[in-house]
Amino acid sequence: MEQPFVEGSVESKVERVPRVSSALTWADRFGTFKARWGVRRMQFTVDPGLYALGNPDDKTRVFVTANYKMSFDRLREALMGRDAWILVLDTNGINVWCAAGKRTFGTEELVQRIASSDLAKIVTHRELILPQLSGPGIAAHQIKKLSGFKVIYGPIESRDLPSFLDAGCKATREMRKKTFSTRERTVLVPVELMGALKWTLFILPCLFFLGGLGGEGGFWAGAMRYGLFSVIAFLSAVASGAVLTPILLPWLPGRAFSFKGLVMGIIMAILVAFFWPGDFNEWAGRAEIFAWFFLIPAISAFLAMDFTGASTYTSLSGVRKEMGLAVPLEIVGCGIGLLLWVLSLIAA
Repeated sequence: MEQPFVEGSVESKVERVPRVSSALTWADRFGTFKARWGVRRMQFTVDPGLYALGNPDDKTRVFVTANYKMSFDRLREALMGRDAWILVLDTNGINVWCAAGKRTFGTEELVQRIASSDLAKIVTHRELILPQLSGPGIAAHQIKKLSGFKVIYGPIESRDLPSFLDAGCKATREMRKKTFSTRERTVLVPVELMGALKWTLFILPCLFFLGGLGGEGGFWAGAMRYGLFSVIAFLSAVASGAVLTPILLPWLPGRAFSFKGLVMGIIMAILVAFFWPGDFNEWAGRAEIFAWFFLIPAISAFLAMDFTGASTYTSLSGVRKEMGLAVPLEIVGCGIGLLLWVLSLIAA
């Protein structure tokens, strides 16, 4: 009842149930924005339990979702102008699909939540509408056996719920298909980028400082020449793997994400080389530019591989296999690149 998005309560046959609205507030949207950027993402939660949308009665449909607030908000927003009961499971602040894979959006939790909310006393029907992506964690026949409630899988996208309900809870082929469009991939980029920036912000000052030790013009001359270029080159590697590879994913060659990141990294290294201020005729200059031709693709490949957890078509076994092959090569590439860069500073 004390949560900021709760607007009063509804009397049920058992107890008062918190009432929520379909209209999202500025605070709701700002919370989503912060979660997209990884700010207190795991604390962006809703208390598990039963909620009322509008003025539901004992015949109103029951929708089930995760206690990740973005999932909860998308559901109530999609049901604009409708009455509903919303049963929120405790998924530890994880979205429906990921929670289903971890079994926190699972059969046991759903059965326990039905019992703890006295749902069987609040509604006279015995139907639950679950997100389609919750399927991996739910054994529908066990739900029926243990609670008496029948599971109906709704569409993948919450925005399709009105059409689904108006059609008598029947989904079209398009409603059952999970897309991974450019927009959907781009929305995921900020949280991937923030994860990379946590260690990037530590590395950049080190590169700038070490760059100041190269050359013959003193610390600041070296820092502005070697250090600054290293910072720009490293940031380009992060942008390549954490931003450009996810956005351009379908058009990059290969199936492995690490290979896609490698290709994008090579392209980025070529672009960076055009702005390189060094002299290729000097040994130190050649060592410096070759260093970044190892470092940028290796870093890009590693960061691109992180995006497998956000994609719609990778498997755990495939990711493990890819990591076993790619990570050692990425370490070797970074090692060679770092060695060449240090040698270029010594020889400058």
